[in-house]
Amino acid sequence: MDYCFTIDKFSGPLDLLLHLIKQSNIDIYDIKIEEITNQYLDYIKKMEELNLNIASSYLVMAAELIEMKASMLLPKPEIAEDEYEEDPKERLIKRLIEYQNYKEITTKFHELELDRQQYYTKQSSDISEYEVNPNLSDDISLTDLLKAFEQFLNRQENNKPLNTKITTKEYSITKRSKEIKDLIKKNKKINFTDLFEIKTKSYIIVTFLSILMLAKNNDLRIIQNNNFENILLCEV
Repeated sequence: MDYCFTIDKFSGPLDLLLHLIKQSNIDIYDIKIEEITNQYLDYIKKMEELNLNIASSYLVMAAELIEMKASMLLPKPEIAEDEYEEDPKERLIKRLIEYQNYKEITTKFHELELDRQQYYTKQSSDISEYEVNPNLSDDISLTDLLKAFEQFLNRQENNKPLNTKITTKEYSITKRSKEIKDLIKKNKKINFTDLFEIKTKSYIIVTFLSILMLAKNNDLRIIQNNNFENILLCEV
């Protein structure tokens, strides 16, 4: 029976070489080809003795190491000054450093992947039903309406009396909306600021929200004849 075997969980021959270098406690730049070749071949031989199938890439690296070891024992031919031949040892060191960097980055990506798995991403919800789209004229926008409301609040702050009497009264948008509809039906047209006759904070907020709700439901129109003129609420 054949067994598919990854040597000691190494992902390739370069991974095995890095392990041997680390095991020998030496720097990559200080590796000795003869020593690292002998260690590598010993590792491969032990695997063969266990009758374990070894990936061809490990055997290719073994052949390359043997070739490098043999070339270092032979006298080097003279090279012309204008010629350059890369040292096989330097080439191997570059491959090992590139692989080491790749391995470190891969490990970091794996950690980020595990961290990301701790988060749950929720699909965006449809909130169109909550959008407020007042029925405004072509000459006025929701921003204009908000600006007019802000100016009204500023005027109220400046006109606030020195002595005030605090009373408690509940206001509902439903009730206030009906009141505004009745006023518009009766007068056909009403000034925006005239609706804030009671100067309490809760009444002002409920009134403004009621205006927006009525406009959204097409129960009134909001118009402004000219820039800087009063904003009017009219029948639809």
